[in-house]
Amino acid sequence: MNAENTKAQMRKGVLEYCILAIIAGNEIYASDIIDKMKDAKLLVVEGTLYPLLTRLKNSGLLGYRWIESASGPPRKYYTLTDEGKEFLNELHITWEELVQSVNITTGKNSNL
Repeated sequence: MNAENTKAQMRKGVLEYCILAIIAGNEIYASDIIDKMKDAKLLVVEGTLYPLLTRLKNSGLLGYRWIESASGPPRKYYTLTDEGKEFLNELHITWEELVQSVNITTGKNSNL
């Protein structure tokens, strides 16, 4: 069994949660989301991000507006809708419960 495959699946499982959390901070451009994910060592590429943003928008969790750019075409900036904020809050709760359950199961202390 390949540990790299399992690690990749674990990262994919939290991708949506992390992206929503980044967008919750403030209005943000897609390439800035990619930069923040890279800073956190959660690598994501445009080919993964844009379909996910479209799916989240179509689900009513994201809104966007176009902002003119001095250096090229207008840019699409994303924000969470009220429904997106509620959904993210549910994910926060679920994440905390999951971390606690994994720590109990594996014998790890979350304070380490």
